[in-house]
Amino acid sequence: MLKSKTFLKKTRAGGVMKIVREHYLRDDIGCGAPGCAACGGAHEGPALEPQPQDPASSLCPQPHYLLPDTNVLLHQIVSAWRLGTWASVASSLRLPGSLETYVEQEQGENANDRNDRAIRVAAKWYNEHLKKMSADNHLQVIFITNDRKNKEKAAEEGIPAFTCEEYVKSLTANPELIDRLACLSEEVNEIESGKIIFSEHLPLSKLQQGIKSGTYLQGTFRASRENYLEATVWIHGDNEENKEIILQGLKHLNRAVHEDIVAVELLPKSQWVAPSSVVLQDEAQNEEDVEKEEERERMLKTAVSEKMLKPTGRVVGIIKRNWRPYCGMLSKSDIKESRRHLFTPADKRIPRIRIETRQASTLEGRRIIVAIDGWPRNSRYPNGHFVRNLGDVGEKETETEVLLLEHDVPHQPFSQAVLSFLPKMPWSITEKDMKNREDLRHLCICSVDPPGCTDIDDALHCRELENGNLEVGVHIADVSHFIRPGNALDQESARRGTTVYLCEKRIDMVPELLSSNLCSLKCDVDRLAFSCIWEMNHNAEILKTKFTKSVINSKASLTYAEAQLRIDSANMNDDITTSLRGLNKLAKILKKRRIEKGALTLSSPEVRFHMDSETHDPIDLQTKELRETNSMVEEFMLLANISVAKKIHEEFSEHALLRKHPAPPPSNYEILVKAARSRNLEIKTDTAKSLAESLDRAESPTFPYLNTLLRILATRCMMQAVYFCSGMDNDFHHYGLASPIYTHFTSPIRRYADVIVHRLLAVAVGADCTYPELTDKHKLADICKNLNFRHKMAQYAQRASVAFHTQLFFKSKGIVSEEAYILFVRKNAIVVLIPKYGLEGTVFFEEKDKPNPRLIYDDEIPSLKIEDTVFHVFDKVKVKIMLDSSNLQHQKIRMSLVEPQIPGISIPTDTSNTDLNGPEKKKIKLGK
Repeated sequence: MLKSKTFLKKTRAGGVMKIVREHYLRDDIGCGAPGCAACGGAHEGPALEPQPQDPASSLCPQPHYLLPDTNVLLHQIVSAWRLGTWASVASSLRLPGSLETYVEQEQGENANDRNDRAIRVAAKWYNEHLKKMSADNHLQVIFITNDRKNKEKAAEEGIPAFTCEEYVKSLTANPELIDRLACLSEEVNEIESGKIIFSEHLPLSKLQQGIKSGTYLQGTFRASRENYLEATVWIHGDNEENKEIILQGLKHLNRAVHEDIVAVELLPKSQWVAPSSVVLQDEAQNEEDVEKEEERERMLKTAVSEKMLKPTGRVVGIIKRNWRPYCGMLSKSDIKESRRHLFTPADKRIPRIRIETRQASTLEGRRIIVAIDGWPRNSRYPNGHFVRNLGDVGEKETETEVLLLEHDVPHQPFSQAVLSFLPKMPWSITEKDMKNREDLRHLCICSVDPPGCTDIDDALHCRELENGNLEVGVHIADVSHFIRPGNALDQESARRGTTVYLCEKRIDMVPELLSSNLCSLKCDVDRLAFSCIWEMNHNAEILKTKFTKSVINSKASLTYAEAQLRIDSANMNDDITTSLRGLNKLAKILKKRRIEKGALTLSSPEVRFHMDSETHDPIDLQTKELRETNSMVEEFMLLANISVAKKIHEEFSEHALLRKHPAPPPSNYEILVKAARSRNLEIKTDTAKSLAESLDRAESPTFPYLNTLLRILATRCMMQAVYFCSGMDNDFHHYGLASPIYTHFTSPIRRYADVIVHRLLAVAVGADCTYPELTDKHKLADICKNLNFRHKMAQYAQRASVAFHTQLFFKSKGIVSEEAYILFVRKNAIVVLIPKYGLEGTVFFEEKDKPNPRLIYDDEIPSLKIEDTVFHVFDKVKVKIMLDSSNLQHQKIRMSLVEPQIPGISIPTDTSNTDLNGPEKKKIKLGK
């Protein structure tokens, strides 16, 4: 049946346009109940259970279906949606869009009232319809709404209706479900005192006016990990003058949560502050502890020079909440039989959350998920509700799940829809696959990777040509051959964005059949590749460049150590070894040339765990050893990425996916320059080249590790490299590599950016056809935004995995004492690096319930004087390392000062370092 509505609309030009809106109403949509005689089997498949399970509801004892209104779903299921269960919820809700349930908006009726009436009509229709199924049928539909008027009207119309809370409380067999109810408003569960702590948030309309007029600034709220009373707001737009605003103190933070979009008011310059050097954790136990906050806030204030002051502001309103479900632990109330408890998130940037639960005893000592419902003005903490129990704290499976959830790493098994687009096995290369593809199986190609690597993206070859020049090839897995644009496999790969490497597992971006088999360039099997081949002279100067899709057969899959042994061995002169030596010789020339142009050689302590082969617990921990072959592979990957970047930008000037590394602002280098100055060294930072040359000169014959420390510190000064669309940006420069243009081409198995680059390059060389999204710069910019987020989260997840396994290692090893170097000095602590383990930690000099020592902090030098001992950056100290399990939520490596000896501060060294003689070991790859 067709229903139409016609009206006239005046156009901008003054004409009149006739608008006709048509509604096509069907009469063949079934109710969704299986075996319904009245529908005659019209529905395509059952959307409802054949017989609902008896929920043991005291309000509705007979079997029934639930029909929630839209607001109940939006309010209660938002946390389920963020946890990835929305699809299953949405698929189970199929309201009939049929003739009998169509509702037109009446005159004077607003859209919300029309929608409420439509749901009531559907509920009434269902109840009457279900009665027709059979004479003895007692099924009914219960309407769930939190709208008082809607509920009253439903009762008047004879529809059984309850609020969400009424219904859940009636489920006597499942009392724990009450904990999962979202608070209906910010006023629910407010503290009894009613004392106003925070100022009122301005309404959105006033915020928008203020932002437009320049009274307020809009930005992203970023809470501090080290100080719960401090945050920064990164201002959106081109406001170069005040790009970053500091907030200090609870009242100025004003209930903003990490990653919220907020409006801030800039304070007068007389109220500007400097970033605090105090490390503060929120240890309050109740609302009354608010009184102590002012005392703690005074600790933030310190006498500093005027140039240290930064633009300072306060939050005046929330533009958009970016809350998500949070993992953490319950801090059970000291009050007996209390239902109100504090939840402490695993992420220290998130405030503690007050929840009500009857399961406190069960949930204590377990990792749980909690969602925030609101944050009233008179509450020290936000209100929330319990969502899910993850498992016991400290268990490897539980902690791995926590770090994946906390860093928003998609890790569910690949769906059948995704897997359906994989090639059918057994797979082999066909004649069709060879179209537009060069056969390079005769070449002596090999791969060089970390031990245990199964997702081999890249392989190399080098051979001498008849004209005396060298042919060098980088061959990359042709992942884009298997992942076609727009299908479910492509969409899932784009969503994941990157493979995530944890200490004991790998979260693949693509299914294992591709990552470890068909795309992996393993030896002695034919594999599809995308090859970048150069003709070079012996001085590593490129004479010709060719890009081609290819088929290769790798002759060896080597580790870095195996490749190095071949290069160094005087007894090996086979084709593979000759190829490796040629590659290594050219790589050294390429690296020297890059560094001369200003490329930076920075340092970052990376660790490798040795695992017990049975328990998979870490039994040894050491920093990674880097060989010449690591650098050899890196040089050719960089060269391939640069060559491909030039090619795709040449062909797609507006649509190339590139990667840039912005130059750090001068303020980023302050800590590095001051630290070097304290050792009578000068670091110049005006250009990347001057920085690189300064670092090369910064040597000390009596302190050989100093240069490594400076490079580690320089790494901390850097900005994050990001993906971008060439048509949306003018600055292409990669600061760290000193390259005018760069992209990622060499790892498509583990990076989706490379898949897009492969598609662009394939079109550029005529090996594949284009598609609309590939040349849509706005869609490409959206892809880049997701890739940057996923890449950052993957890095954080990897660090969290290393931190957890480090804890496991020291839990079994016990207390050890090791030499360390100071990286940073704080107002009440020093941050040290232990070279032996590549481990960083903080030594605190103020402890709860202990008399505080006399501390004098000097930010200019920088230095920290404790009693009569002065600590500078890079000073050598000795620390005791142990696992502190006093706080189950945040078990951490605790470090205490052993040397130099300071009475009342240093502790005697009473443990000796012993080698671990454990069972059989195996190396686990952390990343590539």
